[in-house]
Amino acid sequence: MATIYRKSAKGQSEIETRSHRLSPRLRSALIMIDGRRSDDDLRRLMPQQCDESLQLLLEQGFVEVLGIAQQAPAARPMNVAAPARPAAPVSQPQPLETPSMPPRDFAATRAQAVRLFTDMVGPMAEALAMKMERARTPDELRPLVQTAQGIIGNTRGRQAAADYGTRVPL
Repeated sequence: MATIYRKSAKGQSEIETRSHRLSPRLRSALIMIDGRRSDDDLRRLMPQQCDESLQLLLEQGFVEVLGIAQQAPAARPMNVAAPARPAAPVSQPQPLETPSMPPRDFAATRAQAVRLFTDMVGPMAEALAMKMERARTPDELRPLVQTAQGIIGNTRGRQAAADYGTRVPL
Protein backbone atom coordinates (compact mmCIF):
# COMPACT_ATOMS: atom_id res chain seq x y z
CA MET A 1 0.00 0.00 0.00
CA ALA A 2 1.14 3.50 -0.80
CA THR A 3 0.69 6.64 1.25
CA ILE A 4 -0.70 9.78 -0.36
CA TYR A 5 0.31 13.14 1.10
CA ARG A 6 -1.08 16.63 0.64
CA LYS A 7 0.23 20.04 1.60
CA SER A 8 -1.00 21.39 4.91
CA ALA A 9 -1.89 25.06 5.36
CA LYS A 10 1.71 25.60 6.51
CA GLY A 11 2.95 23.87 3.34
CA GLN A 12 0.73 26.02 1.12
CA SER A 13 2.00 29.11 2.90
CA GLU A 14 5.61 28.03 2.35
CA ILE A 15 5.00 27.57 -1.37
CA GLU A 16 3.46 31.04 -1.63
CA THR A 17 5.76 33.03 0.66
CA ARG A 18 8.92 30.99 1.33
CA SER A 19 8.62 32.22 4.92
CA HIS A 20 10.15 29.07 6.44
CA ARG A 21 13.11 29.05 4.04
CA LEU A 22 13.08 25.33 3.28
CA SER A 23 16.16 23.85 1.68
CA PRO A 24 15.94 23.39 -2.10
CA ARG A 25 15.58 19.62 -1.68
CA LEU A 26 12.66 19.93 0.76
CA ARG A 27 11.02 22.70 -1.26
CA SER A 28 11.23 20.59 -4.42
CA ALA A 29 9.66 17.67 -2.58
CA LEU A 30 6.92 19.93 -1.20
CA ILE A 31 6.13 21.25 -4.68
CA MET A 32 5.70 17.69 -6.00
CA ILE A 33 3.21 16.75 -3.29
CA ASP A 34 -0.22 17.31 -4.79
CA GLY A 35 -2.67 15.06 -2.96
CA ARG A 36 -2.71 12.59 -5.86
CA ARG A 37 0.80 11.19 -6.04
CA SER A 38 1.67 8.35 -3.73
CA ASP A 39 4.99 8.03 -1.97
CA ASP A 40 5.89 5.41 -4.61
CA ASP A 41 5.26 7.97 -7.36
CA LEU A 42 7.35 10.54 -5.50
CA ARG A 43 10.23 8.07 -5.14
CA ARG A 44 10.32 7.71 -8.93
CA LEU A 45 10.34 11.50 -9.35
CA MET A 46 13.03 12.16 -6.74
CA PRO A 47 15.06 9.01 -6.15
CA GLN A 48 17.57 10.75 -3.86
CA GLN A 49 16.50 10.95 -0.19
CA CYS A 50 12.78 10.84 -0.93
CA ASP A 51 11.77 9.04 2.27
CA GLU A 52 13.87 11.36 4.42
CA SER A 53 12.39 14.43 2.73
CA LEU A 54 8.82 13.18 3.18
CA GLN A 55 9.48 12.35 6.82
CA LEU A 56 10.95 15.81 7.52
CA LEU A 57 8.06 17.57 5.77
CA LEU A 58 5.58 15.47 7.75
CA GLU A 59 7.33 16.04 11.10
CA GLN A 60 7.58 19.79 10.50
CA GLY A 61 3.90 20.06 9.55
CA PHE A 62 4.30 21.02 5.88
CA VAL A 63 2.40 17.96 4.68
CA GLU A 64 -0.19 15.59 6.07
CA VAL A 65 -1.29 12.09 5.18
CA LEU A 66 -4.33 12.19 2.92
CA GLY A 67 -4.84 8.45 2.72
CA ILE A 68 -3.54 5.03 1.84
CA ALA A 69 -3.89 3.84 -1.76
CA GLN A 70 -4.08 0.29 -3.05
CA GLN A 71 -1.16 -0.88 -5.14
CA ALA A 72 -1.78 -1.17 -8.87
CA PRO A 73 -2.25 -4.75 -10.02
CA ALA A 74 0.92 -6.48 -11.15
CA ALA A 75 1.59 -6.51 -14.85
CA ARG A 76 0.94 -9.75 -16.74
CA PRO A 77 3.88 -11.60 -18.25
CA MET A 78 4.34 -10.83 -21.95
CA ASN A 79 3.39 -14.34 -23.11
CA VAL A 80 -0.03 -14.36 -21.43
CA ALA A 81 -2.82 -13.06 -23.63
CA ALA A 82 -4.93 -10.31 -22.19
CA PRO A 83 -8.68 -10.82 -22.29
CA ALA A 84 -10.24 -9.20 -25.34
CA ARG A 85 -11.86 -5.93 -24.54
CA PRO A 86 -13.23 -3.39 -26.97
CA ALA A 87 -11.21 -0.25 -27.47
CA ALA A 88 -12.61 2.67 -25.57
CA PRO A 89 -13.93 5.32 -27.92
CA VAL A 90 -12.39 8.74 -27.79
CA SER A 91 -14.50 10.70 -25.38
CA GLN A 92 -16.37 13.48 -27.09
CA PRO A 93 -18.67 15.63 -25.03
CA GLN A 94 -22.30 14.83 -25.67
CA PRO A 95 -24.48 17.66 -26.90
CA LEU A 96 -26.41 19.28 -24.12
CA GLU A 97 -30.08 19.78 -24.99
CA THR A 98 -32.60 21.66 -22.89
CA PRO A 99 -35.26 24.23 -23.51
CA SER A 100 -34.47 27.87 -22.85
CA MET A 101 -34.15 28.85 -19.21
CA PRO A 102 -35.02 31.97 -17.27
CA PRO A 103 -32.25 34.61 -17.08
CA ARG A 104 -31.69 34.12 -13.35
CA ASP A 105 -31.24 30.35 -13.80
CA PHE A 106 -28.92 30.95 -16.75
CA ALA A 107 -26.70 33.29 -14.73
CA ALA A 108 -26.44 30.73 -11.92
CA THR A 109 -25.71 27.92 -14.39
CA ARG A 110 -23.05 29.98 -16.16
CA ALA A 111 -21.38 30.85 -12.85
CA GLN A 112 -21.44 27.18 -11.80
CA ALA A 113 -20.00 26.07 -15.16
CA VAL A 114 -17.12 28.54 -14.83
CA ARG A 115 -16.42 27.76 -11.17
CA LEU A 116 -16.41 23.99 -11.65
CA PHE A 117 -14.24 24.26 -14.77
CA THR A 118 -11.63 26.44 -13.08
CA ASP A 119 -11.65 24.21 -9.98
CA MET A 120 -11.06 21.11 -12.10
CA VAL A 121 -8.48 22.48 -14.54
CA GLY A 122 -6.79 25.30 -12.64
CA PRO A 123 -4.97 28.22 -14.25
CA MET A 124 -5.13 26.63 -17.70
CA ALA A 125 -8.89 27.26 -17.64
CA GLU A 126 -8.61 31.04 -17.62
CA ALA A 127 -9.07 31.84 -21.33
CA LEU A 128 -12.08 29.58 -21.84
CA ALA A 129 -13.58 30.60 -18.49
CA MET A 130 -13.50 34.23 -19.59
CA LYS A 131 -15.35 33.32 -22.80
CA MET A 132 -17.90 31.39 -20.75
CA GLU A 133 -18.46 34.42 -18.52
CA ARG A 134 -19.18 36.56 -21.60
CA ALA A 135 -21.84 34.16 -22.92
CA ARG A 136 -25.26 35.83 -22.85
CA THR A 137 -27.52 32.91 -23.77
CA PRO A 138 -27.60 29.16 -23.24
CA ASP A 139 -26.94 28.74 -26.98
CA GLU A 140 -23.70 30.75 -26.64
CA LEU A 141 -22.66 28.90 -23.49
CA ARG A 142 -23.44 25.35 -24.66
CA PRO A 143 -20.49 24.93 -27.10
CA LEU A 144 -18.12 26.47 -24.55
CA VAL A 145 -19.28 24.00 -21.90
CA GLN A 146 -18.74 21.18 -24.40
CA THR A 147 -15.22 22.45 -25.04
CA ALA A 148 -14.66 22.60 -21.28
CA GLN A 149 -15.86 19.00 -21.00
CA GLY A 150 -13.33 17.96 -23.63
CA ILE A 151 -10.51 19.74 -21.80
CA ILE A 152 -11.54 18.17 -18.50
CA GLY A 153 -11.64 14.77 -20.21
CA ASN A 154 -8.10 15.28 -21.51
CA THR A 155 -6.70 16.49 -18.20
CA ARG A 156 -8.71 14.64 -15.55
CA GLY A 157 -10.28 11.71 -17.41
CA ARG A 158 -13.62 10.69 -18.88
CA GLN A 159 -15.35 10.28 -15.54
CA ALA A 160 -14.47 13.82 -14.45
CA ALA A 161 -15.76 15.15 -17.79
CA ALA A 162 -18.99 13.21 -17.37
CA ASP A 163 -19.36 14.53 -13.81
CA TYR A 164 -18.87 18.08 -15.06
CA GLY A 165 -21.52 17.55 -17.74
CA THR A 166 -24.06 16.35 -15.20
CA ARG A 167 -23.33 19.17 -12.77
CA VAL A 168 -23.82 21.88 -15.42
CA PRO A 169 -27.51 21.64 -16.43
CA LEU A 170 -27.71 23.21 -19.87
